[in-house]
Amino acid sequence: MSKFVVVIPARYASTRLPGKLLRDIAGEPMIQHVHRVATRSKADEVWIATDDQRIADVAKGFGANVCMTAEHHTSGTERIAEVCDQLEWPDDLAIVNLQGDEPLMPPDLINQCAALLEDPDVDMATLASELFAAEDYENVNVAKVIVDKDDNALYFSRAAIPFSRDPDTLEQTLGAALRHHGIYGYRRRVLATLVAAEPCVLEQCEKLEQLRALWLGLTLRVGRATLRPGPGVDTEEDLAKVQAAFS
Repeated sequence: MSKFVVVIPARYASTRLPGKLLRDIAGEPMIQHVHRVATRSKADEVWIATDDQRIADVAKGFGANVCMTAEHHTSGTERIAEVCDQLEWPDDLAIVNLQGDEPLMPPDLINQCAALLEDPDVDMATLASELFAAEDYENVNVAKVIVDKDDNALYFSRAAIPFSRDPDTLEQTLGAALRHHGIYGYRRRVLATLVAAEPCVLEQCEKLEQLRALWLGLTLRVGRATLRPGPGVDTEEDLAKVQAAFS
């Protein structure tokens, strides 16, 4: 596998669950569990990117590489772009963006996401799994993606896509949609293209930053996750599920 690095964007001021990256899971802060997942992958380096001194102090305490970034970033992608600039990484370096609220992301999936970038036709990579339940299809907190015949993303949405006009075809519709997982891979030069562009209207409507890549015409390859990751943490209910999984 080609060289790649993992960057974990770590914001304290989460809208739905402020300070969640420092919340306790089995005696350790969430960000420590996420960092451990990343270090168990084949990444050559793992960095935590934050604008908050509390997160930085905790991360340095368990031995993580920390890059302090500006407060004005509106997405993890922008924060990682600043890390690239500060550390002067080369344009062809492969970078995996692992969300700081994904303590149950298997390390093998980090490797799988990075491996997708070895295809020269791929600008950006991510992972998804089958949708098994109708309630997930309808859940606006579950991001869905539909792909073309080459597994390149056509569209991401919080809505139930594709829409089924015939209730009898719901099972077929569920098979057409995939549940998107919050992990991305890109080379630095593609990352620079993303952050140089203004947020597009689709991104602003859905609050899904990956739609900017599609708006720009980039090829976003969607790998079928070889393992199904545990839930990410957006709410108190999510946190309770993760805490139960660890216990």
